[in-house]
Amino acid sequence: MLHLRVISPPELSDGVLEVLETCVGVVNIVVLPGAARSPAGDLVQFDVAREAANEVIEYLQRLGLHTEGSIAAEEVDLSLSEVSERAQEEAPGDGDDAVVWAEFAQRVGDDSRLTWAFLAFLMIATQIAAIGVIVNSPILIVGAMVLGPEFGAIAAICFGLIRTDRQLIGRALRTLAVGFAVALAITFVCALAWRWLGWIDSGSLRTGHEEIEFIVKPDRWSFIVALLAGAAGVLSVTAGKSSALVGVFISVTTVPAAGYFAVAAALSRWGDMGASAVQLGVNIAGMIISGVLTLLVQRAYWSRFGMRLPVSPGRR
Repeated sequence: MLHLRVISPPELSDGVLEVLETCVGVVNIVVLPGAARSPAGDLVQFDVAREAANEVIEYLQRLGLHTEGSIAAEEVDLSLSEVSERAQEEAPGDGDDAVVWAEFAQRVGDDSRLTWAFLAFLMIATQIAAIGVIVNSPILIVGAMVLGPEFGAIAAICFGLIRTDRQLIGRALRTLAVGFAVALAITFVCALAWRWLGWIDSGSLRTGHEEIEFIVKPDRWSFIVALLAGAAGVLSVTAGKSSALVGVFISVTTVPAAGYFAVAAALSRWGDMGASAVQLGVNIAGMIISGVLTLLVQRAYWSRFGMRLPVSPGRR
């Protein structure tokens, strides 16, 4: 179940209640006239089955509450109510499979922004990957995969493509490009310092690195894994199964490829640089392709129940 808190101008409250009382899956409606102060209006709270949330949110947006008032939603961790159970049973589909498009849109919108936290995580992950490459440590490579924050921007590109939202796509692409450029530059400088200190040399990547050579050996399996990981990642985000997202991070070698690229550049190993760059591109492309296809399948599935993509902000 989702709990929604709506602030409605008094003149729109009757329309809001009419929508809520006719929508399947809505229960526990509470109305507090004049309780809201900023923005001013009536406070309406209710619970809705996750699989029915798209219809309700879209209707509220059509009434203009996302501009004239406020709409907020949160997960209900515990609900002991037979009324709520009946509402979930009446709603079409299954809550674990439901995609709340407005929730997903906000999440990928936030993840597509270039922030200091994104840069810091990507930089740290790339440096850990670089050290893992040097010392031939699969454990460090896996740790770098988990730490990398890039999948949020990739998911934003997928969502932008199915919505033809050029602004979202452009922002996510810029975040990825700037993020990897900064991470590569800093890791490259560090690798040069390690070379100057004598910690690494031109032979550091030549022998004894068989266990991590998959980073610089892109092949058909790399692309297939990227496809599977992209689909799993989108499913884990849209269905709220965030625990599965860790497995997605471990499956793809985007950050390790970037770390390998930086070390190879510092050691003037041009062939390894090219191979790791191809690996990075293959993984990102594969995840975008499968992510878009997964979202299209989900949209087609939920359209059978009338579940549509959210109204764009400002559209009435």
